[in-house]
Amino acid sequence: MRRPPAGGKPGGKRIDSRRPRCCDGRRSPVIGAGPGRNPHVSTTAPGIDAELAGRLIAAQFPRWARLPLTLLDPAGSDHVIFRLGETMTVRLPRGDWAAGQAVKEHAWLPLIGPLLPVAVPVPLGLGVPDLGYPWHWSVTRWLDGVTATPDGFADDEATARRLAGFLARLQRIAPAETLLPGPHPELADAPLVGRDEATRAAIAAVGGDFDAVALTEVWDRALKAPAWDREPVWFHGDLHTGNLLAVDGRLSAVIDFGGLGMGDPACDLVIAWTLMTAGPRSVFRAELDIDDGAWERGRGWALATGLNAYTAYAATHPRVAAQTRRQIEAVLADHTGR
Repeated sequence: MRRPPAGGKPGGKRIDSRRPRCCDGRRSPVIGAGPGRNPHVSTTAPGIDAELAGRLIAAQFPRWARLPLTLLDPAGSDHVIFRLGETMTVRLPRGDWAAGQAVKEHAWLPLIGPLLPVAVPVPLGLGVPDLGYPWHWSVTRWLDGVTATPDGFADDEATARRLAGFLARLQRIAPAETLLPGPHPELADAPLVGRDEATRAAIAAVGGDFDAVALTEVWDRALKAPAWDREPVWFHGDLHTGNLLAVDGRLSAVIDFGGLGMGDPACDLVIAWTLMTAGPRSVFRAELDIDDGAWERGRGWALATGLNAYTAYAATHPRVAAQTRRQIEAVLADHTGR
């Protein structure tokens, strides 16, 4: 489905997305978002390999059984990912924190995907638990591109406008109940305050690396910001660099809609601090006409998710350390106006 940044191995994937999720309360990635389940007490599925994937495909989608199956390396921490033939991707969740994504994407992406201005995954087959494998899994259309990086776009301001256009169009899509009779509990959001205890603990833990007073100011302002008081709108729920693809330096696709939901879209503003520098960030904000309250909440999501990943993985994953340090420093610089 994706390729890594230029010079990397095939199948670039965010390093850790088994974290509390931004808006839907399920999980969050390295630089995604907020409150939810702790992966350390979640169920995992050992031994997901090409042999198992091949048997699942042969049993449930025999028309594809003879196609070559190639493990993407690194395959990702939410899913083990294979390329199937030349045109498809197979994704098997590694644990229960990601187990709902296949069903959610197969229900909603055919309805909202055609309405969006950027390519998104196209579901082709929904696999069911079988052969000792306990969760739903998916087959989707392969999307060309490299995983986005902050320095990987030819025109940063054009990218900011394109992302703003994507979010604006997503938020204008008709409510879920209009598209598909409900109820839809899988689309419920989760409030930023749900991350309060964990975020304050993380601030205390990183006091030697960052300005804890300034971090606390950012967090307090985010929690005190006016709440979303409009009708719920669609949000991606996991919008960070690892879920963007680029071709020839231009944004080509947005992927991984496991956090898709309806509610306050401020969590999607995380991308402003994970991808953009000050200039493009200002363009992005202007294009979306974001008020001060939403910006404060979005900055809070960026802080909470950056700290979450930094404290959990930076000591053992240098790339996470670099990504999340950049994210946290961008939040602080934006807060102080530097």
